[in-house]
Parts: sequence; C-alpha cells; structure tokens
Amino acid sequence: MGPGRIRSISAATFIKFGELDNRRSERAERLRQSFDKTSVKADIPADIHKALWEKFLLVTAFGGVGAVSKAPIGIIRTMPKTRSLLEQCMEEVSAVARARRIQLNDTVVTDTMKYVDTLAANATTSLQRDIAEGKPSEIDSWNGSVVRQGRAVNVSTPVNQFIYNSMLPQELRAGGKMVFPQ
Repeated sequence: MGPGRIRSISAATFIKFGELDNRRSERAERLRQSFDKTSVKADIPADIHKALWEKFLLVTAFGGVGAVSKAPIGIIRTMPKTRSLLEQCMEEVSAVARARRIQLNDTVVTDTMKYVDTLAANATTSLQRDIAEGKPSEIDSWNGSVVRQGRAVNVSTPVNQFIYNSMLPQELRAGGKMVFPQ
C-alpha cells in the first residue's frame, strides 16, 4: 500500500457517489471516469440519498447482527433465527428511511437479502472485526444512529436498540471509557 492506493478485503469492488442535490456534476463524472481505469465499478445513482440508505440498511444489519452473534455472514444467513434477526434489523432501517421520506423500493429488504446470499460465507464487517479486536467501532454511527433517527420520526427500532445496547459495554471499553473487572 502507498499513496493513492486502497486495499480491499472484499470481492465486491464497487462504489456509488454523487452530489447531495442529485445533480450530475462534472466533478462526479470525472471521478466516475477515473474509476474506469480500475477494477472498481463506479456508479452515480439518480438518488444519492436512496443509495446511502440502501448501503446503511445493509451495513447496520450485517455489522450489528454479526457483532452480537460473533458469526460470519454464512452462518447468520443460514440459521433461520439469525436470518430473521438480520431481516428485522433491515426492516427497521427501511421504516426509518421511509419516515424520513427516502424513496426506498418496497423490495429493498428482499433485494438486500439476495445480495447477502451472494457474499462469501466467511465475510464479516469492519464493525464486528473491530469489536472482536477490542477496538472502537462504528456501532454508535450505525445501529445507534438508527435508534436515534427512529426516535426522531417516531419509528420503533427494538432490534437495533438491542444490538446497540448489547455492544455498548464493549464499545466503551474499547474507547477507554469503561474498565471491566479482572
């Protein structure tokens, strides 16, 4: 690795980006064109907010359920109870997005689960790897954010609340804000 190099541990090498006002700008197009020279597929979606929430739905569910279960996606998606937990987490994110007037497709959870089913069985997220290694993670920005945003729009998020509450002691420990007894 060096300047201007990115190391990806995922087989899925794609990126979506765009302007917050959804206009197709010259700078976004130049950036997209620069990715044509790489093995990374780049896309400028028509609605960047929808694309952001679709990604948020995936990472919060996969990362949160992965962190709580301490299992890779191959285990999570094949066990009916953890698969259901993953879907419930996604449904909550979808409900919060819709309450915030984000135009997600009605099939967003089904479509995301189809994508999850294509991931390598040993796949994990940065959130669950960080927690497993005792490092600070994105739990507050992912599942914690779903909880806070849900409260703001009066949408119940019990699965995300459970995940956030369950992981909070380890997050505080990793950040040096809590010491576990020896």
